[in-house]
Amino acid sequence: MYHIGLLGLGTVGGGVAQILADPVGRHPLLKELAIAQVGVRDPHKPRAVALDRQLLTTDLESIVTNPAIDIVVEVLGGIEPARSLILKAIAYGKHIVTANKAVIARHGAEIFDAANAQGVYVMLEAAVAGGIPVIQALRQSLGANRIHSISGILNGTTNYILTRMQQEQGDFAPILADAQRLGYAEADPSADIEGWDAADKIAILASLAFGGRIRREEVYAEGIGGITAVDIAYAEKLGFRIKLLAIARQLSGQPLEVRVHPTLVPLDHPLAGVNGVYNAILLEAEPLGQVMFYGPGAGAGATASAVVADLINIAALLPQGRATHPLLTCQHEEFVPLLPMAEVDSRFYARVHAQDHPGVLGKLGTCFGNHNVSLESLVQIGSHNELAEIVIVTHHVREGEFRQAMAEIAQMADIEAVPSILRVLGTS
Repeated sequence: MYHIGLLGLGTVGGGVAQILADPVGRHPLLKELAIAQVGVRDPHKPRAVALDRQLLTTDLESIVTNPAIDIVVEVLGGIEPARSLILKAIAYGKHIVTANKAVIARHGAEIFDAANAQGVYVMLEAAVAGGIPVIQALRQSLGANRIHSISGILNGTTNYILTRMQQEQGDFAPILADAQRLGYAEADPSADIEGWDAADKIAILASLAFGGRIRREEVYAEGIGGITAVDIAYAEKLGFRIKLLAIARQLSGQPLEVRVHPTLVPLDHPLAGVNGVYNAILLEAEPLGQVMFYGPGAGAGATASAVVADLINIAALLPQGRATHPLLTCQHEEFVPLLPMAEVDSRFYARVHAQDHPGVLGKLGTCFGNHNVSLESLVQIGSHNELAEIVIVTHHVREGEFRQAMAEIAQMADIEAVPSILRVLGTS
């Protein structure tokens, strides 16, 4: 029997406890796992899962130092005290299962170094995309492949908001407020809507897929707060859906790109039809080609499923002693340099408000040409507050050159505003 210390008994922790309490019909190794202690803030709080109250404690440190505990499951969320508790548990020889993408993305280097030194496992399937088994796939099933790119919808809150904006032609602020009321968005939704949550997750996936550590602070993150119903509608007319994409890719001879931003996705692309709170990850690999993982990215069932899967893996490996399985330990130690955003190659969509004067389109075209920006289309498609509304779509261009052109355009006398600049996925 392997004894588990559970840090946190909220949505995910409660889901884990329920699965472990009801092993019938599940993997036989679940019968070898038992909860020994549970760390909570309030031991008297009513809970949906029935647990012996003697297992509950508010002294979380006593769990990670308890010699009777073999595996510590961390589902607290946040950076501290989760990071410190994980490191102390490792120092005491405990194996770790965590759903904490923020801790792994920002402090993974010290956690994995400590785990390797102690000979323990750190398992993190639940840290990315809930119950979608993408971590295990990258570590094992896709090991014969050379990964070229990962494109994913990794945050259910933002996908829910963008889906409703598209379906209802609504604006961001009222739909965000409704998502908060329904429990799909936090009271402070910054981590989701600013792209930080998705950036944590793509940093983890990129590290696994491309064989090196990622400095989370170098991952570009741009959120969805500037997206409007107008942009959603224009994107639809142009044959796109707007999604918050997390992207990691490595072009031949270039450093790795890791970034998160709103993106116009072609309607025939597999990610364009991923709606609501669902997540999806599209991998392009050699020799496999394209493969997509799709499913619920959060919630008690999905995340608890991933946590318990990691517990089963550890239970299967523990008879071998120290953590030596090469596919389930962190083998790489070097940090991977990331391509600066100014050097990233992309297509762009931009919306410009201009005085309705002769020659304005020509001036814009000349400016783009001076900065090596090739245009797919430059069209005046309507008016906004008596100003001409101009929509621009480019061919592939270096981001730095496009930004220089747009900075110059924003200063032109005929230009009143540049309400939107978004990247476009795919070839032109």
